[in-house]
Amino acid sequence: MTVPDITIAIDGYSSTGKSTFAKLIASTFGFLYLDSGAMYRGVTLFAMENGMIRDGAVDEPALEAVIGGLDLHFRRDGGATTLWLGDRCIEGEIRTLAVSGYVSPVSAIPFVRSFVDGKLHSFSEGGRVVMDGRDIGTTVFPDAELKIFMVADDNVRAQRRFDEMVAKGQSPVFEDVLANLRERDHIDSHRKTSPLRQAEDAFVLDNSAMTLEDELIWIRGLIQGRFGILS
Repeated sequence: MTVPDITIAIDGYSSTGKSTFAKLIASTFGFLYLDSGAMYRGVTLFAMENGMIRDGAVDEPALEAVIGGLDLHFRRDGGATTLWLGDRCIEGEIRTLAVSGYVSPVSAIPFVRSFVDGKLHSFSEGGRVVMDGRDIGTTVFPDAELKIFMVADDNVRAQRRFDEMVAKGQSPVFEDVLANLRERDHIDSHRKTSPLRQAEDAFVLDNSAMTLEDELIWIRGLIQGRFGILS
C-alpha cells in the first residue's frame, strides 16, 4: 500500500504504546519517526544532571538561561531513531523511573515546550513523518493530515511500563509505576500550556486488548479509508 507524504500525529496517555505504534508505522510505510516525549525526557535528564531540579522543584531561571544552546538531536540508524545529547546517546538513560518522575513538570514549562516544538518542526520539514506525544495533533502539528489519540486501561498501561523497565534490568515496584503513571496523566491533562487532550478530528485507538498485528490492521484500514487508497 502506497501512503502519501503526510504527517501523522499520535497523542495519548502514558504507556499506551504510542512510540511502539509510531515506530511500526514508520517501518511499515517508510516514514521518519520522531519521539517528542524523548525530547522532553532529554531536557529533564539534562536538568537533573546539572542540579536544576532540587527537592522536586525545577530551577526555571537556570534552565531557561542554557536551554537555547542545548544540543539535543535525533540520529537515524537504519530504521531506528535515537536521542543524543551532544556526542552522547541518552536513549537508555531517559527511560528510567527517576526521569519519569520529573518529566511532566519540566514539560509543562512554556519555554521548554517552545524549545522542543522548534526542534520538532526543524526535524519534520518535508513531511512523511510520524510523531507521537501529548500535544502533537493539537499544538505542534494542528494541520497534520492524520491524527490518532491512543488510550488503554490504567493497569494494562502500568504493566506494560513495568515489563519494559524489568527488561532493561531495572527493579521497579508495580504500585510505584502505576502511581507515577496516574500522576503524569493528571499533570499532563491539567497543565496550563498545551494540556493533553484529544483533537476534535483525531481517531481514537483503544489498544487495551490489541496486539501489534491488530494495530497494524487498524491503521491500514484507517489510511485506506481516510485517503481513498484501494490497495
